[in-house]
Amino acid sequence: MVPYGHVCPSLLSLSASVKRTPFHGSALALTEYEGQTHMKPKNTICLWFDKDAQEAARFYAATFPDSRVTAVHHAPSDYPSGKKGDVLTVEFTVLGIPCLGLNGGPIFKHTEAFSFQVATDTQEETDRYWNAIVGNGGAESACGWCKDRWGLSWQITPRALTDALSAGGAEAKRAFDAMMTMKKIDVAAIEAARRG
Repeated sequence: MVPYGHVCPSLLSLSASVKRTPFHGSALALTEYEGQTHMKPKNTICLWFDKDAQEAARFYAATFPDSRVTAVHHAPSDYPSGKKGDVLTVEFTVLGIPCLGLNGGPIFKHTEAFSFQVATDTQEETDRYWNAIVGNGGAESACGWCKDRWGLSWQITPRALTDALSAGGAEAKRAFDAMMTMKKIDVAAIEAARRG
C-alpha cells in the first residue's frame, strides 16, 4: 500500500497514451516540444515538486544553455496529491542532464543533500546564473551555493576556484580560505588569494 501523499513509482513511467501538452504564448515556447520522440536515457534525475514542476522546468530551460522542456504528462486519474488531468510529470534537461519533475505533493522537500554544480568560465557567467536563481525568489547561501525558489540547491562554481583547489598546497589553502568568506564566488579574489 502506498502511503498517503506518495505517488506510486509506476507513475514515473507513464505510457505513451498520456496526454502531452505544448506550451504556447511565450518566449519559452521554443524550449518545450510536443510529441517529441526520443529514446529514454538509462539514468534520469527525478526531482520531487509540490505542484510546480512545469514552472521550475521552464525556468531552468530559460536560464541555462543546453536546457529544455521536452514533455509534459498529465495524470490519467486522481492520485493522493492531485486530480485527473493535473500535470503529473515534466521531462526536461538542465545543461544536458536529463531530469524528470514529479508533482508529488508537499510531503518531501529538497535539501542540500542534492545539488546541481554548474561550472562557470567567467565572473559574468557566474553572476548571470547566480542572479537569475536568487533574483527569481531564491536565496544566497555560502561558498558559491544558492537555492532556487523551489528549494533546489545550486553550486555556481567558477573553474578558477576548482583549479585553485586542485592545485594543492599553500595556494589551495589560500583559495579555500578566501572561498569560505564568500556567498557568490568572486573570481578575482580567488585568483588573488591563489597568487598570495
